[in-house]
Amino acid sequence: MFLLKPILIILGTLSLFAGIAGIFIPGLPTTPFLLLTAGLYIRSSQSLYERLISDRFIGSYISSYRTSRGMTMKTKLYAVTLMSLMIAGSCTFLIDPLESRLIVVSLGIIGAIVMILFVPTVKHKSINKNQE
Repeated sequence: MFLLKPILIILGTLSLFAGIAGIFIPGLPTTPFLLLTAGLYIRSSQSLYERLISDRFIGSYISSYRTSRGMTMKTKLYAVTLMSLMIAGSCTFLIDPLESRLIVVSLGIIGAIVMILFVPTVKHKSINKNQE
């Protein structure tokens, strides 16, 4: 059992790298890997989990997803737009054969459909009315 925590930390770190790579590599999902990282870290290292959720780029996204159990439409549109731009850039500058371009674009369309239809949409976080 003493080996379980280090294994979870290693898997969480690999998942974190995959999630960060997904920001830049079309077709590689970001959200599932970051959520997996959070789940693995919370079970193995409270300090790594706290560092993850306190990160200014990734942390608020994970915390928001975990508390609201979904994404706002604005966040979904931002993610789909960024993914589309990355796919367009990759297909224009990095990917040469037409068949490869079609595969990447097809995967991007599938990813956008999954993001929009299957990831739960939540309303914007409202400000606590007691503080107004």
